[in-house]
This record gives sequence, structure tokens and C-alpha cells, in this order.
Amino acid sequence: MTTKTTSGATETPKQRGAKIIKEHIVEVVSDSGEGAQKCGQTFGSVSGKMSNGVWTVEIIPAEIQPPARSPAGASGIRIRLASKRVTNMGDEADLVVAFNEQVLFSRVANGAYKKGTIVLLENKWSEDPQESIRQQYAAAVKEFAEHGLVVHEVPMEVECLKLVKDARKGKNMFVLGMLCHIYSRDLDKALAEIAATFARKGDKVIKANHDLFQSGYDYAASHIDYHWEIPAEQGDLGPTLVTNGNTAVGLGVMAAGMDLVSMYPITPATSATHYIADIFHEAGGFIHQAEDEIAAVAYAVGASFAGKTACTITSGPGMALKTEVLGLAVMAEIPLVVVDVQRGGPSTGLPTKVEQGDLLSTLYGMPGDAPKIIIAPATIEECFHFVILARKLAEAFRGPVFVLTDANLATGVQPWTRPVLSEDWLAAPIDQGAWDRNVPAYDWNETTGLSQRPIPGQRGGEYVLTGLSHTNRSKVAYDSDTNQTTCEHRSRKLAALAQTLNPPEIHGDEQGDLLVVGWGSTKGAIEEAVDLLRENGHRVSSIHPRFISPMEPGMQEIFSRFKKVMTVEINYSDKLGDPLITEETRRYAQLAGLLRAKTLVDVDCWSVVYGHPMQPGLIYSELEQRLRA
Repeated sequence: MTTKTTSGATETPKQRGAKIIKEHIVEVVSDSGEGAQKCGQTFGSVSGKMSNGVWTVEIIPAEIQPPARSPAGASGIRIRLASKRVTNMGDEADLVVAFNEQVLFSRVANGAYKKGTIVLLENKWSEDPQESIRQQYAAAVKEFAEHGLVVHEVPMEVECLKLVKDARKGKNMFVLGMLCHIYSRDLDKALAEIAATFARKGDKVIKANHDLFQSGYDYAASHIDYHWEIPAEQGDLGPTLVTNGNTAVGLGVMAAGMDLVSMYPITPATSATHYIADIFHEAGGFIHQAEDEIAAVAYAVGASFAGKTACTITSGPGMALKTEVLGLAVMAEIPLVVVDVQRGGPSTGLPTKVEQGDLLSTLYGMPGDAPKIIIAPATIEECFHFVILARKLAEAFRGPVFVLTDANLATGVQPWTRPVLSEDWLAAPIDQGAWDRNVPAYDWNETTGLSQRPIPGQRGGEYVLTGLSHTNRSKVAYDSDTNQTTCEHRSRKLAALAQTLNPPEIHGDEQGDLLVVGWGSTKGAIEEAVDLLRENGHRVSSIHPRFISPMEPGMQEIFSRFKKVMTVEINYSDKLGDPLITEETRRYAQLAGLLRAKTLVDVDCWSVVYGHPMQPGLIYSELEQRLRA
């Protein structure tokens, strides 16, 4: 017997007998182009709209078109869903759906699975016309079993071909259907999400994908014994959005009232500008795709000089190319919002992998003394609000403001509170009233270094913009006193901002044996590890500053209350005990080095550059070892 949902989809009695669990981690992996990420994103969105805690992480190969059926070509997504709010990717997966056996090898090598992880594996390769592929498949299934994985072979292609001619273009929706039955997802929400995804392609395409989804759902009901329910324990979250960090950045650009985004495509920042490009015109905005990164930032600086603060969005290599023009924005004191979605480096590095490697290059990566404001959101919701904050700071302090996100925030999906829009977020109208000719273009306040900005078009406010050392009237000046004075005033602006900041909040007790300091997207994983350590009797706390330059106040006093202080970061640092590494030769993680210089406290560090987000279990193991030592 089956029942009908309000949309007419079939629902089986088995759903009513699901086992209640608190959380699970699911992966969908495939070759590039098979839609595994779209499957997982939809699954995560449905779960978020059911008020579950959700966090997703995309699995993206480094090459644009990697070889099919190869470990290097693994593409897909990880979805962590729970009864309560989750803030990170978690540890080993509980269940994985794989479109071929080869892509699983890279995930096994990355420690993504554990003994007992359930694998639903496409079995078409067991009967492939090529004997070598059949042998590969058989050998892989045997090896997976030796690793302790529980493999179930599923005829996904066969089932999809009953409905479509090309299973490659429909298998992801079949898998979505399987997962929605296995985890008791709301059918109406799933069907509505599919309809929204394919809305532009018309009813025929929507129906085909609905049919594939229903086929996968029915197959799981009849053939797969695993059936769980993860009830939401968060209560009514109120109006929420379910987005990734790049979408949140795009929403923040529009909510801040910025009119222009100038960019050049670069992974993993591109999807932010794709999103903005689709809808920016509806908010009165304009997106400019420049011929290169240098042109993109120059265009943005020019627009900002004209009166309205512009934004440019990029990643590490793009930041390197923008350096000279960013220096112009500092010297000429032109407001600008720069979003850097960090990835692995140096050079092209790991273009699709996460890293927090741009902190020092952003802070110091230009000649001369170039003070700048740097903020680092720690959540997807903060990606939205920090862009608004950056626009305000850029105009108030008359210079570039850098927002450092990363690939983890950029592609991760999480429910967050739908913001109530406020006119306070918007910039004031451009002042075109007459400028007092007695007031210079850089009328620096002796205490704060701040000055009012004349806008082109203001009668009497005309001045020549220059990147050369200049007087307060923007006249080129090479004399010693002028250069000293201008440097002092640009730096004083950071001191003025620092006076408005609060000390970072302490997660845990106010004092103890160990204080962990993180920044950016590591917040959720660090706090989950710290909470578990505290449950096990350890006196551990953490802080997570959002302002990196200027740094939040009170650090030295907070550090004094703990026996040891260390950072946890996703960038490189040397390990004591490695060949040639001593206390004198050791290189510290990037925030650790800044904190050591700022506070003169012996801040230790632990960092890794595995190319994937920090996992709470990994952090827990490292911190526990240090506490025992």
C-alpha cells in the first residue's frame, strides 16, 4: 500500500518505520559533469528547509576536465545533516553514493570514510564491455571490503534508462530520490526544489526530473533496507535562507547598496559573480567582467573615485595581480570593497581546494607602508553581513577593505536567518553640494587621520588624484616631512577604528590550560572540538577574532589567563621535530605569527594544508595530545 503526498508523489509505509538518529554525513561522488553536486545541493536545501542543521562541502577536482573513472577526477559533495545546528563538515562519512568505483579511491586516501561506512555503488561497470574495466571494478569492490566499507551494488543506470535515453543526465535525480527515501525527506519540498532548479528549462524537463526522482525514491523503498529519520530539534527557525557563502556575498553586495561589481573569473570566487550577474540589474546594479584581474580592480577603483563604492571579487592569484592598483587605492584613499575567496597556493596551487593562505599577503603584499582594514567572516551568514560592514568601513575610513572568505565558506550550504533589510545598510546619496574651497582634499584630522571625501562633480572640490606621495591638497610632494605626515595619518585611521572594537568573545571559561585561536571558516570545527574536550574534563576555551587589521583589543590580557595559547589554521607551518626544524628555524602559521608580534606572547600553532576544511575530530586529536603532553 502507498499513500499520496499533496503533490501526488507516492510515499511508502516504510517511511513511517524509519529509525530515529541524531545526524549523518552523506557523500555523493562521481566523474565531473554527472550532477553529483546538484544532487547534494538539492538534498541539503531540502533538509535545511525541514529545519535540520546542514553543512555541505563540494568535492571539486583540480583539473577542468579530468580523466573519467579516475581517482583524480572525483567530483561531488558532502552533506552533513543533523537534528541540531551544524557548523562544519564533520569527520568520516556514514553513507556514500558513488557513480563509479574509481572516484572512491581518492576519498578513501583522504580519510573520508571509516569502517562501516555504507557505499551504494553503481554496478554497471561489472558488466562493462572492456575486460580491464570489469577487472578494475571487481578488484575495487574487494579492496573496499578490506577497508571495512559496506558495499551495496545498485543498478542506477539500468533504472534510469527506463525513463531517459541518457542516464548520465538523470542519474543525479535518481540518487536524490534514493537519499530522500533513506533519510525520510519531505517529498513536496524535494519536488518543489527540483521544479525551482529546472524552472527555466520548462515543464517537460521538470517532469522528466520528477519522474527520475520518484523512480529513485521507489527503488530505495523496495530494495534498500537503510531507512532513517533525522527530526529537527531546533524548533521553528523562523524565516531562513539556505545558501552558500558566495551567494551570501552577492546578497550582501546588493543589500549594501553597491552599484558595481568588477571581476575576472577565478575559482572559487566565480560563482559569486555568476549569482550577482543573474539578478544584479533588478537591484539597479552593474557587473563588469574585465579582460583581466588588473583591469577589474582598476575599473572598480575608478568607479569608487567617481562617488559610489565599488566591489571586486577574486581569489589569491587575482589578489597578486591587483596589488599595484590596490596600493593606489590606499595612497589615494579611495573606498573599495575587495572580497578574496581564498584557495590553495602559491601560484595556481590548489585552485579548487580550501586554504587560509592569503592573510599575510593581504596585510603586507604591497610596497611601502600600506595600512588596510581586513575582516574575516566565520560563517555563511557573516559573509552577507560583512560585505555590508565592509562598504560602510571603506567609506568611513576612506580606503580599501578586504573581506577574506575561503572555498569552504564559498561552496558550503547552511540555513541562516533571513535578514530584515535596513536602509541603514545603504550609502547616503552622493553629495553634489558645493565644496568649501578652503578645505583640502585630504583634510586629515590630527587625532583620527580621517577626512571628508570630495566627489567629482562637486563645485570647488576638484583635485588631481595621484598615486604619488602628496600633500593634503593632493599636490605631488617628495619632501621628507610630507611623506612622514601622510604615513602617520593613514596609519592613524586604523588606530581610530581599533578604538571602536570589542575584545573577542571567549567560547568556554574565562581561564584555563589552553586557549585556541582561530579565524575564518574554522570556527565551527574548532568550537565543536573544544566542546568535546570540555565534556571530557579539559580546561580548554577558544576565541575567533573577525577583525585581523586592526586587531581586536584585549588579546594580551585574555592570553594571560591561560597556561598555553595556540592557533589552529589552514595554512602552512613547520612542525618541531621535522628535519632541520628548530625553535629558531621554525615558521609559524600566519595568524600565529601576527599574534606573537602583536602580543609578545609565545603563541604556538597547529596547521595543515590538506586541501579540505578542518574537521573537528582532527582538531580534537591534536589538542588532546598536546594537553596530555
